[in-house]
Amino acid sequence: MRLLADESFPGPAVDALRERGHDVLWARTACPGSKDDALLRLAQQEQRVVLTLDKDFGELAFRSGLPAACGVVLFRLLLPSPEAAARRIVAVLEERGDWTGIFVVVEEGRSRIRPLPGNPG
Repeated sequence: MRLLADESFPGPAVDALRERGHDVLWARTACPGSKDDALLRLAQQEQRVVLTLDKDFGELAFRSGLPAACGVVLFRLLLPSPEAAARRIVAVLEERGDWTGIFVVVEEGRSRIRPLPGNPG
């Protein structure tokens, strides 16, 4: 998967995803200090799925008309340690083969999925 982890995303999760063969661009090292809307533009340009812990990405994704070639996965989980975060995030992301075209809120015990504006459903 082509992923874009926002700046606050746990580093161990980024490392674990890369070790599993995913192409992960991490804002903390690739474009530190970038605004959320700039990260969404980058995700569009590079057709990446955004990984975030920041609720603001949901509103921005819908307001900006994020295309179906992208996606946003918002993690709202209890992550007691960076290592636990890495294990849980990798497990969740590998449950599906494709995260494009959707906005997903991952919570304890459930995931809520909404199609992005450019995705019929």
